[in-house]
Amino acid sequence: MSVNKHVRRAAGGVVTLLAALLVFLALVLPDQITRLPPGNFWLTALIRVPIEALLAAALLLALPARARRITATVLGAALGVLTVLKVIDIGFYAVLARQFDPVLDWTLFKDGFNFLRDSIGRGGALLAAAGAVLLAVLTLVAITFSVRRLSRLIGAHPWPVRGTVVTASAAWITLAVLGFQLVGGIPVASQSAADLARDTVLAVPQDIQDRKNFAREVRDDAFENLPQDQLLSALRGKDVIIGFVESYGRDAVENPEFNRPVLDQLRAGQGELAAKGFAARTGYLTSPTFGGGSWLAHSTLLSGLWIDNQNRYRSLVATDRLTLTSAFKQAGFRTVGFEPGVTYAWPEGDFYGYQQVYDSHTLGYHGPNLSWSTMPDQFVMKQVHEYEFGKPKRGPLLAEVTLTSSHTPWTPVPAMLPWDKIGDGRVYGPMVAGGESAQALFADGDKVKQAYAGSIAYSLDTLISYVEHFGDDNLVLVLLGDHQPASVVVGSNASKDVPISIIAKDPKVLGRIKPWGWTDGLIPAPGAPLWPMNEFRDKFLTAYSPQGEPH
Repeated sequence: MSVNKHVRRAAGGVVTLLAALLVFLALVLPDQITRLPPGNFWLTALIRVPIEALLAAALLLALPARARRITATVLGAALGVLTVLKVIDIGFYAVLARQFDPVLDWTLFKDGFNFLRDSIGRGGALLAAAGAVLLAVLTLVAITFSVRRLSRLIGAHPWPVRGTVVTASAAWITLAVLGFQLVGGIPVASQSAADLARDTVLAVPQDIQDRKNFAREVRDDAFENLPQDQLLSALRGKDVIIGFVESYGRDAVENPEFNRPVLDQLRAGQGELAAKGFAARTGYLTSPTFGGGSWLAHSTLLSGLWIDNQNRYRSLVATDRLTLTSAFKQAGFRTVGFEPGVTYAWPEGDFYGYQQVYDSHTLGYHGPNLSWSTMPDQFVMKQVHEYEFGKPKRGPLLAEVTLTSSHTPWTPVPAMLPWDKIGDGRVYGPMVAGGESAQALFADGDKVKQAYAGSIAYSLDTLISYVEHFGDDNLVLVLLGDHQPASVVVGSNASKDVPISIIAKDPKVLGRIKPWGWTDGLIPAPGAPLWPMNEFRDKFLTAYSPQGEPH
């Protein structure tokens, strides 16, 4: 019996030690992995004094036994929930380079599941989702149990605990006043759990206030009452394409780790366009999103409002805000949308002012899917011509085209084909069959970056080749990215900037944006003008309406 008693006591001590370690880690680990120092130095980041533990211990010391148990359960559950949120934050910073919004971001988990399905297959994605739910539950239970166990230790040894709390509190105050940090710039006096709790609680009133602010922003529109005969008057008789290239970010042209294929394509395309009499000017926009959420970028550019969360997006599409596309409609253009990524009903098309929307079901594609992308970009652009721009006896056109071949997981990427050999898309079958699987690609971080760059080069080649083969004197192409790719490619500290180019043959079109100071050609200079994406609508409408007449 004596041996068993010693074994139980030792086992109990181990469990208590593990409980203390779990609670400590839940309190001090940062929500950004990149904040941990590299190599073995990350252990230094664990040398911290968490103020939350000291306050909780002081509270539990002051309570009688029954109240202590109840309070410990509540505190443990709260810490468990905060820890789950912290793990979610780690994922959000890794992919979207921002913190999780507990009010607005739940809908993004569906996109995360779709990403996993494309990367590791449906079975693997289901297992990962089930594992994530199980891990969240186990974390909540384990931390609640751990806090309860430590509360019993506090009740059993009040005087040593009291002395420890007083000493550690004095140390925390001293370290906080001095701002003492070790490797990685992480303060030793920790309050990360309290900060996370504060941010989580404040998210609700902040989102409510943001909704009120947004309602005022929607009503503030200098172009709402501009006469239709003045709206976009400088583009009358032109055909305009707004071409979004998925994940075409600033790093695609500036990051030396993988930008060569993109720069080579831009240089070659610039020469091809010049040979046909086209010229281009290029700058940068700051997207409201990073790594995903393309619809936020699209709505920001077209509405002239900053749409950086789902709440703003839902509020926007319920208004009659003048969008760039509906402005073209009012100016007498036929407005169409080519949306190969839309696989379900899309009522937002009416908000944007499209008279016709071609989606994945109506574009006539009979080839294989390319992972997330329902069809290759070149096929989409062929249909842009055949369905709309190539038709005789028509009026001016505005087409917003969303290209998806550069959407993660960046495999397989089709090759460019002669435009007359594309047919209904079945020709892409062998390309897909011979492509590398997403699972194999994402096992190698360097290959992922090169695959991303290759997909961007393909999308750019598609648009440039379209202009070269089908563009006439009246074509104007606005070519831009929607957001930077995921952090797996560019890291979590990359900007949210994306390139934007305007391509035209008529020199008057580019002459009206000369005051913008954009770089000549398709490759923006490092110091090219940078605007928030929501400013583009007003600048564009001004440039091509009477207000933009050259003086």
